[in-house]
Amino acid sequence: MIKRTFALSLLSVYGAAVFAAPAPVADVTSGSNDQRIEALERMFSTRTEAQHRLQQQLDTMQQEVNELRGSIELHNYQLERILDRQRELYAEIDKRMSGISSPPPVTPVAANSGQQAGGAVFSANENEAYDKAVNLILKDKLYDQAIPAFQSFLQTFPNSSYASNAHYWLGQLLFNKQDWAGASAQFQVLISKYPDSNKRADALVKLGITEVERSNSARAKQLWEQVIREFPDSPSSKDAAKRLKTI
Repeated sequence: MIKRTFALSLLSVYGAAVFAAPAPVADVTSGSNDQRIEALERMFSTRTEAQHRLQQQLDTMQQEVNELRGSIELHNYQLERILDRQRELYAEIDKRMSGISSPPPVTPVAANSGQQAGGAVFSANENEAYDKAVNLILKDKLYDQAIPAFQSFLQTFPNSSYASNAHYWLGQLLFNKQDWAGASAQFQVLISKYPDSNKRADALVKLGITEVERSNSARAKQLWEQVIREFPDSPSSKDAAKRLKTI
């Protein structure tokens, strides 16, 4: 009697939902009350299990979508950084090739002093010195030896058209050695003296990092905000925005 009362209650509560949803075909209009109740219980149980399995599948799919979205965002960021580095290298190579393919005339005085009229430096010795320093990085991977090579280049040819790049490379080398003060000085020179440098955005980001490492987060915040203002669509701007969230 208790079982029948419970079953009838179950029928009254869930009957509408059972008949409204797809379920295995069963005849619940014939037979005794017990048979009809048992048929309805089986239909309800089947429906509940199907809904549970469907919800599990949806949860699994949502998790996979979230993982894919995160992976895509990470890959996009990494690709942007790779493309940015490639553009820098192409610009570097193009500038070096331009200097080799169309060297300006050099007078005997300029050849000896390394200078031309107007103060610009374009001597053969300059090109050789710069190429040697860059090749220590890109070709030979001799980073410690590249530091004095760039320092010597900047001392010998302070007005060189390659000076901005030399400051950047030297700053990067010191940055990698965690010489925060030395790297900061080089990046600051590039930013102050060469506002049109194609390495300005990255130098601002790196300068901000050196400030954080020297416990000057307020200055780093100013520099990263400057990157976002000056280069809103650049990979450096996205990098700066992410770093701002950490301070």
